[in-house]
Amino acid sequence: MRTLDQWFAEYAVSHQNPKNKAIHYICVPAIYFSIVGLLMSIPSGVIANTLKLNAPIIENWAFIVLLFVLIFYIRLSISMAVKIALFSAICLIVNYYISQIFPLWIFSIGVFVIAWIGQFYGHNIEGKKPSFLKDLQFLLIGPAWVVDNLFSRK
Repeated sequence: MRTLDQWFAEYAVSHQNPKNKAIHYICVPAIYFSIVGLLMSIPSGVIANTLKLNAPIIENWAFIVLLFVLIFYIRLSISMAVKIALFSAICLIVNYYISQIFPLWIFSIGVFVIAWIGQFYGHNIEGKKPSFLKDLQFLLIGPAWVVDNLFSRK
């Protein structure tokens, strides 16, 4: 199994251009956020009826999927898993409040489409294909790479 640093080194190869990096710092979290919103939009009656917590932020498909996503990060780095868990919690909370004022699935699809357009534009500037075309696990490495680059003291 690759280490987090090995994943980052390979991911960084196609993310050297400053404009592409800046685009990724915005679009990768936006895509993650929108996927959380889309998952929260799936009816979750089974989950809510099973848990009976009356806690809509955790009684949804996004919360369940994010638990499995965190297992991926825990295997790579406990500290990164904590950072991603914090970001995931923020995504759940903000998406919940958005859902109170606007159809969440519509908002999430809009963010998702715009952010992916930005991603592909960034890779066009870079002149390299997105990493996930080589290995789908890079779809989970991207958010960690952004967190690492934005909040590390390197």
